[in-house]
Amino acid sequence: MGKDIELNAKDGHKLAAYRADPAGKPKAGMVVIQEIFGVNHHMRNVTDRYAAAGYAAVAPALFDRVQRGVSLGYEADDIAAGRDIRAKTDWDAVVADVAAAVALLADEGLKVGTVGFCWGGSVSYLAAARLRVQASVGYYGGQIVPFLGEAPRAPTMLHFGDRDGGIPLSDVLKIARAHPDVEIHVYPAGHGFACDERKDFTPACADQAWERTQAFFARHLG
Repeated sequence: MGKDIELNAKDGHKLAAYRADPAGKPKAGMVVIQEIFGVNHHMRNVTDRYAAAGYAAVAPALFDRVQRGVSLGYEADDIAAGRDIRAKTDWDAVVADVAAAVALLADEGLKVGTVGFCWGGSVSYLAAARLRVQASVGYYGGQIVPFLGEAPRAPTMLHFGDRDGGIPLSDVLKIARAHPDVEIHVYPAGHGFACDERKDFTPACADQAWERTQAFFARHLG
C-alpha cells in the first residue's frame, strides 16, 4: 500500500518519509509521528491503517538529521539506542520536519491532522501549538509539560495510561489544568498500550483509543 518518499524542510534539509494512500479520494491528510524507534515496522503499519481509514498518510523520518534509516524494535538495546538518538534531536528542527509533511498534504488541498506516539505524542502536541493543522492527537507523550506555555491552536486529544512508569498522573493533571480545552483520556494501561509489538499492549484500551481518535478526526477533518 505504501511507498518511500522524500520531504523537503524549509531550511533545505531533505528527509525520508513513508506514505500510504487510500484506494479512493482521501478525506484528509494525516501526519503519523514516530516513537523513538524510527519509522519502523509498527509506524508503517499505523500509516497503512490510516490510509485504509481514508487518509493520505505520511510518516516523516524525524531522526534523519541525526541518523538516517533508523528502524528499531522494542527490546532493551533498541530502547537505549532510540533514547540516545532522541537526545541528539532539536525540537525546533523536528517540528520543521513535521511541517514539511504537513505542507505536502496541505498543498494537495487537504485538511491535515497529526497523530503521534511516545516521543511523537509530545511532537504532535507541539504541532498543534506551532503549525497550521486542523487537529492533533497524542498517545502517551511524556514531554508535553515543559511546553505547557504553548497552547494548542488546533483541537487536541491526548491518550495516557495510568500505569505508565514514565508519565506520572501528576503530569497529566498539569496538562488538564493548563489547557482544559484539550480532550484527555486515561486508560488502565502502561506506556505503549496501543502498540501490538510492545509488552504493554492492551487491546481493549488500544481499540477504545482508536475509536475515540477516529471520531475526533471525523469531527475536525471531515
